[in-house]
Amino acid sequence: MQTLANRNGGPGPWILFLPLIWAAVVAGAVTVLRRTAWRGRGAPWRPAEAGCPADGSPRAVLGRRFATGEIDEDEYRRRLSVLEERSGRTGKGGAA
Repeated sequence: MQTLANRNGGPGPWILFLPLIWAAVVAGAVTVLRRTAWRGRGAPWRPAEAGCPADGSPRAVLGRRFATGEIDEDEYRRRLSVLEERSGRTGKGGAA
């Protein structure tokens, strides 16, 4: 330990901070990558969730909004009935 603290030609006590500096650089790089490059498609190590619709259909968008709490159940059912009317389906399981 005497050699690390030697100021007469030795590296000095600042050498103890180098691992902390490198850890901060790596953590910053990972944070930047996670916020920019992987946004929108999920992290590459995380598999796609089962049962989650991957398409951008109106029903899928409506289901996602209901699942995340953006809309309540009444609004979900109202909008779903409008979608079913436009696609030619009836709301209670009958054929059109």
